[in-house]
Amino acid sequence: MSKEIVRSRRLRKKLYLDEFAVLGFEFSCTINTESEADYEQFFDSFADVVESRDLFVSLDGGQDKLTGFVSAGGRYDSATDEDRKAIEAALNSYSIMSDVSIGELVDACYED
Repeated sequence: MSKEIVRSRRLRKKLYLDEFAVLGFEFSCTINTESEADYEQFFDSFADVVESRDLFVSLDGGQDKLTGFVSAGGRYDSATDEDRKAIEAALNSYSIMSDVSIGELVDACYED
């Protein structure tokens, strides 16, 4: 017997559920850099792309691998397919990046 939980609009909003779900996506790539200057130049220009689209990015990785999660900057905003394409294009445009992989849009607050 399946009992569906009924929540008020206010509660759904507080819990980021249903129409208030916040979407984001993961990415990963390999960094092939020879100098610290290349590394810094990449992050400066990547930050410009992220800020211009009003996105937040959390990053992780080591010397040769970079992974991250991208979400929208607004409280109840979601990343879009256009944001995914823009981040993918930005990462592919840098000569020091290879093996760029962009994930699908997923719920940023709850795992499936």
